[in-house]
Amino acid sequence: MATNDDAPRNRKERRAAARESGKPMAAPTSTPKLKLSQPNRSGPTEKTLLDLYEEKKSLLTKGQPFDEGADQTVMDEGGNILEAGLGDGEPIGPIGQAIFWTFTLGMMHFTFDVLVHNQYKQEMEWTPIFQRTATIIPVLFLMVYLLRSELAARFDTAKQLFYLVVAVASGCYTIQVTNEYDYFYVMKQTPPLGTLWIWSVIEMKLAYGAASVACNLAYLWWKNYTIF
Repeated sequence: MATNDDAPRNRKERRAAARESGKPMAAPTSTPKLKLSQPNRSGPTEKTLLDLYEEKKSLLTKGQPFDEGADQTVMDEGGNILEAGLGDGEPIGPIGQAIFWTFTLGMMHFTFDVLVHNQYKQEMEWTPIFQRTATIIPVLFLMVYLLRSELAARFDTAKQLFYLVVAVASGCYTIQVTNEYDYFYVMKQTPPLGTLWIWSVIEMKLAYGAASVACNLAYLWWKNYTIF
């Protein structure tokens, strides 16, 4: 009686067994049993991505944003987008932006606090550093949220002037503190002042930002201060 061990294990053994039994294996068919047909060469029945792109491009060129929440998109004569904004339709909204900026500015304040301690070779007291950062975070959140709200967006010029005043005031006072006061006062004042200074400059448009830097440099020259 044959066992499983005597059964052919591969194609070569199966062919040898077929020859010995006198019943050779049938050759495979040369033609596969596949249904052949011509491809569909008719054009697309619906709009393609290229058609949608051309439609949107045409609308933007005419100054008609296809998204109601979109800002005016600036394009050149060739139809290339130079500047596009999300406007009121930004995905994260004012609260999300406030959370993002507060976290970023809080880390900046913490870094400034650590750096100024290291500059004066002071022993790191981590608990007060964390406490000072935690104290400024609610203030930063409130300021960013109010200035990113829809109401503030309606008064863009007033908002830019506010950033300009903050940048000039915080920048000039930071220069004065670092040049006239002792190291302990500098350690207390420069982290929040530096954070407000950088944040306000980032938020300003180029012309306002350049004006704020010019005012800070003029103050530095007028008071005969140094930056090192």
